[in-house]
Amino acid sequence: MLPTDRLNERGMATKGLRDELRRINNAANVLTVIGAVTVSFGSVILAGYVNTWWAYLLAFVVMARGHVGLNILGHEAAHRLLFSNRAVNDFVGRWILGYPTYQAMQGYRRAHFAHHRDEMGPEEPDLVLYSGYPVPPDSWRRKLRRDATGVSAYKNFRGLWRAARGGALEARQIIAVQAVMLGASLAVMRPLMYVVWIVSWSTLWRVSNRLRAIAEHGGMIRSKDRRLTTHVIRQSLIARIWMVPYNTGWHLAHHVDMGVPWRNLPRLHDELVASGWVIEELEYPSYRAFWKAASSGTVKQPDLAGAGSGQSSMLEF
Repeated sequence: MLPTDRLNERGMATKGLRDELRRINNAANVLTVIGAVTVSFGSVILAGYVNTWWAYLLAFVVMARGHVGLNILGHEAAHRLLFSNRAVNDFVGRWILGYPTYQAMQGYRRAHFAHHRDEMGPEEPDLVLYSGYPVPPDSWRRKLRRDATGVSAYKNFRGLWRAARGGALEARQIIAVQAVMLGASLAVMRPLMYVVWIVSWSTLWRVSNRLRAIAEHGGMIRSKDRRLTTHVIRQSLIARIWMVPYNTGWHLAHHVDMGVPWRNLPRLHDELVASGWVIEELEYPSYRAFWKAASSGTVKQPDLAGAGSGQSSMLEF
């Protein structure tokens, strides 16, 4: 079904359409970043202003979405797709989006590009998040329990501290930013603001991040055909608000062409569907449906030889 006059054999747009899809909307992204910062920093500042137990609890929950937003926009900056000016893109990606959420953007960029070059390959940096799926229910619960109780976060913080002691510049910059944030909360006599920030990241965000990562690549295989490496999941409004904002749920389109900014991923996805390359049988109806498959023993592994007739196979443990 590929190539067509609009897509090449890998699903990437041809020249005219590619230029449109790769255009970065700088002005709109300024507003997007301001919105993300307002939700995240604003929620803990407001909780400190109200200074009641229920305000901190509410901020703890809201920050689950706040950290998601900052991290996903940081991912966009790592791809140099947030702003067309590279210096502005990297400054915002590091100091406003990445370092407050414990993400070393420069290091993440190098590792993440390895992920895009060869998903599930020998240099895949994220394999620990989605290898071995589908998994038995007890293993599924054990992984999520480690995330929800802060065990996974502790390992991250230990690695960050060791990197800083070893002289890693970004690790030290992250710790410096966190020290400023902690110091600011102490200066206004509201230390719980920083507690909410770090605990929400260490628990709720860790769970959300694993669930999203599994939904992107869990149970898939190493292949040059991105339909075999990346899932297609129908995007609901609730999921787009809380777990996969900024169109990150159109993940197959992102892996087909990682040079397409987040605003244009749905359009590229529609082109892939219109070409017949992405068919209905590849799609899960919801994230809940996928997680159920991932924890109960079956994950769709499409038989692309029969994709045109709607055939698919299943992986089972």
